[in-house]
Amino acid sequence: MQEKDGQRDTESGTTPRAGMLPIVRPVNQAGSSPDGTAAGQPRPGRPATGSTDDGPLATKQQPRAARVQSRRHNRHRGKPELPKRPVAKEAKPVPAGTAPLPLPKNQQRTNAAARRMLRKLVQGEAPPTAPMSIVERLAGSPYANPLVQSSGVDASARLTLDFALDVAETMLRFGAGALEVESSIIAVTAAFGLRDVDVDITNQSVVINYARPDTVPMNVLRVVRSWTNNYAGLSAVHQLVTDIVNGGVGRTEARERLKQITSRPKPFPRWMAIGAGGVFSAAITGFMGGGIFAGLVALLATVLMGLLGRKLNKWRVPDFFVTAVGACLATVAALVFFQLRVPLSPALVIAGGILYLLPTGRLVSATQDAINGFPVTAMGRYLSAFLTFAAIASGVAVGLVAGNLAGVSLPEIFVEGGISYPFIVRAALLMVATIAISITEQTRANVLLPTALVGVVGLMVYEAVLLAGLGSRISPFVAAVVIGFLGRIVGLRLGSPQLVVAVPAVLFLLPGFSVFRAIYELTISTEQAFNGMIGLLGALTVILAMAGGTVLGDYLAQPLTRDLGSNEGRRRNRRR
Repeated sequence: MQEKDGQRDTESGTTPRAGMLPIVRPVNQAGSSPDGTAAGQPRPGRPATGSTDDGPLATKQQPRAARVQSRRHNRHRGKPELPKRPVAKEAKPVPAGTAPLPLPKNQQRTNAAARRMLRKLVQGEAPPTAPMSIVERLAGSPYANPLVQSSGVDASARLTLDFALDVAETMLRFGAGALEVESSIIAVTAAFGLRDVDVDITNQSVVINYARPDTVPMNVLRVVRSWTNNYAGLSAVHQLVTDIVNGGVGRTEARERLKQITSRPKPFPRWMAIGAGGVFSAAITGFMGGGIFAGLVALLATVLMGLLGRKLNKWRVPDFFVTAVGACLATVAALVFFQLRVPLSPALVIAGGILYLLPTGRLVSATQDAINGFPVTAMGRYLSAFLTFAAIASGVAVGLVAGNLAGVSLPEIFVEGGISYPFIVRAALLMVATIAISITEQTRANVLLPTALVGVVGLMVYEAVLLAGLGSRISPFVAAVVIGFLGRIVGLRLGSPQLVVAVPAVLFLLPGFSVFRAIYELTISTEQAFNGMIGLLGALTVILAMAGGTVLGDYLAQPLTRDLGSNEGRRRNRRR
């Protein structure tokens, strides 16, 4: 009998000894024996043993899959087991008869309304830091809610940007305000499919940035280097933008129309514009109380001023010196005829020339830009307007000094005309002056008479406020508000911006006589220089109040003009 690894020879019949009994080894927590072998696995170098529940032990060779499993088990031996994923607890069924009762419909509606109200109180209509879409800048303008072309987003974005720059340059050259120019650019680009557009406008330059998501942005710049009086062209550009917004004009047709607007001649020839300037000075001099001789001298001086200014412009003389020479010429002409014993008031003649030279449109546009959030453009235009004002003061001062050296008795020039016209005559003179200055500004013929009527209404309001005892400081402001209000309504009905109607109609409110007296006290009567400074400050206050009232009237008329010149009303009804 032989022993081998605790196995007995099954062929022998001898009694088994202790060594022949099977060895039972303890199993650790990892499922392996102390010598490193797994439970139920043979020791290294020995054949596997196994037993069944119904018989003696049998010797078998361990299969390959079992050995691989054993090695994997030994490799992970001693490592902590990962926690098992928690299993959702099974919901217990609700016993019959214990389900919650549904709420009544009226209570459900009440709860929903309460939740909506709470959401509005806590969250608000929109996030407070969300950027505003640039198309929302068109709210309140004649181009609100532009109709996008059916072709969708324009693939040729550069062509659209160039056209928008052409529109902006033309409007700035013709005297439009920065807000109107910006609104026109946004309306044109949005109508042609470009929404991701930013606009920056200064006194003489326009920058447009187009940056769609995930694309290379495009920047275009245009510098405006010249200005001209052409309210008819400004009205035509306004009508063109309105047609584009309404969806009736494509880009090719729009470019052709804009080219025609910039190339067509002005409504009135140059000689007629110069003559109309003289008629304006004559009529406004009579409106202030001057006689017929004062009006004729004012007409002659203004015509000479226009002819000389045209010649100086050909010589490229700056506007500052052209204005100063014109003011000096008007002053010298009034003093010469006064010295020749012509029955007139030189102060009224000079005041008429000052009203003709004052940059009323620039002052109104500058005030509008300052209120609408264009400080750089407003400061540039204010500086230009005040330089013009300084040129007028310089020219008048030089003329007064020249008259004093020639022996003219200057204190006598303040003798007024002594004529008090009835209201009907003053209203007629104002209509003539308004039509004349509108011709000088190259306004369309169909706008002349409505502009004059707006001026007459402003005069009625001015006289009524004076009779009410509100004073000479409040009266121009109230009258300017009414003129600005009517100017927007009448202008949009006639296809023109508010500036075209309001600026000529508001000219009679300018304190031309007060400006002349202040200049005289500052330059000639040195002992009254302080009074001259106070008078000049008061005149500037009235001018700014007049400009601010015109802008305020424009804003007050916006709720009444939402359906004029745009498709906003039609789009609003469609959304309903």
